[in-house]
Amino acid sequence: MDHSYEWYSAPVTSVAVLVELMRSGTSGGHVKCWERFAESAARLPHTAPELDLTVYYLGTQERVEALSPHVRLVMLRPVLGSGALTSARGAEDVTDLAPYHPRLAALLPRHDVWHLTHGFAYAATAVRLARRTARRGGPAPRLVASVHTDVPALAAVYARYLAARRLPAAAEPLARGAERRLRRRRDRLLNACERVLAPTPAGCAELVPVLGAHRVALLRRGIDHTRFHPDPAARTELTRAHGIPADRPLILFAGRLDASKGLPLLADSVRLLRAGGLPVHLVLAGAGTEAEPVRRSLAPDVTLLGPLPQDRLARVYAGCDLFAFPSRTETCGNAVAEAMASGLPVLLPAGARTTRWLTAPGEDGVIVPVDTPHAWAAALSTLLTDPARLTGMGRRAAATARETHPSWDRVLREDLLPLWVREERWGRGLGSER
Repeated sequence: MDHSYEWYSAPVTSVAVLVELMRSGTSGGHVKCWERFAESAARLPHTAPELDLTVYYLGTQERVEALSPHVRLVMLRPVLGSGALTSARGAEDVTDLAPYHPRLAALLPRHDVWHLTHGFAYAATAVRLARRTARRGGPAPRLVASVHTDVPALAAVYARYLAARRLPAAAEPLARGAERRLRRRRDRLLNACERVLAPTPAGCAELVPVLGAHRVALLRRGIDHTRFHPDPAARTELTRAHGIPADRPLILFAGRLDASKGLPLLADSVRLLRAGGLPVHLVLAGAGTEAEPVRRSLAPDVTLLGPLPQDRLARVYAGCDLFAFPSRTETCGNAVAEAMASGLPVLLPAGARTTRWLTAPGEDGVIVPVDTPHAWAAALSTLLTDPARLTGMGRRAAATARETHPSWDRVLREDLLPLWVREERWGRGLGSER
């Protein structure tokens, strides 16, 4: 662990990635995404374009974690943390709601490229500081951004939760208002950037009317194939460690346990399966406001594992039979890629961006046509009552992951380095593909 601020001294492009979310071992996909990219950057060969990378997170105390001489993670304390506003333990990611972060502002001038990934204190500070620098005629940083979460849509869900405590009649108007305001704020921040990356072609298309096609590009998500892979021994481990029944199919859901991810819909569909006599067990990895309602409604046919670090989560994927993910708020949905790499058939809602992980719907996964408990129960039943099809689809899902889902190293090289590093430094050897 390195607690000092030591930046690489060679002539480099210095990049600051701003992830204004609290970092921990059980953080969500946005935090993990940049951990993986930082690990990939630390593996870059000496012949790669000269890059010095700092990823800024929130933390309970300020500290620096060095991954290599030219890659580090920096945790800064929030100025106005959102923890007091969460609607339930583990329901929302903690961010910083302050309009300005003085400590970050003091560190940003060290960097050439400021990469925004969210829409609160860090992003607002970067845009404000860049504009101030430009007015004073100083050396202007390059502002770029990437979209990782549909924050406005999530804000609408949480506004409903919070309003339900005291103002239930006002919940819907408050939710719609919160979504509109945050969408306008997001667009203003993105409009300050020279280039904005989105995780899917559909996401890019949504940004084109706001930014113009010349300013929008794709940032794919990677997958760690060494961590997520099929393993027949994982089922026994899962049963032994958590007391999960070994004599029935296991349906897995991983992510935030709330309405924004479609969990109530999945719980209702499992309830219909059980009422129809199909013995299934639901396994939930994550935390959120719907955890207790689902526990009460499905016990003893549900196991709640809580938030899990990546290594333990990988064993849970490999130990289950099927991954059901009704969420429509994902910009990408890395949990789907992790499940497929682990050899699980995936069930996804029609029209969701997560369906882009499939290359042959019906063969490497199932797209459920409508968001009703009966439709989801029917799709689950069709697979779970046909063991040969379930096994075959799991194998095809793993094959799709191996053949078409890129590694984090590849995405860094192909999507991020060309964005960060000037063209005159580009085109040098980048090593073999991973």
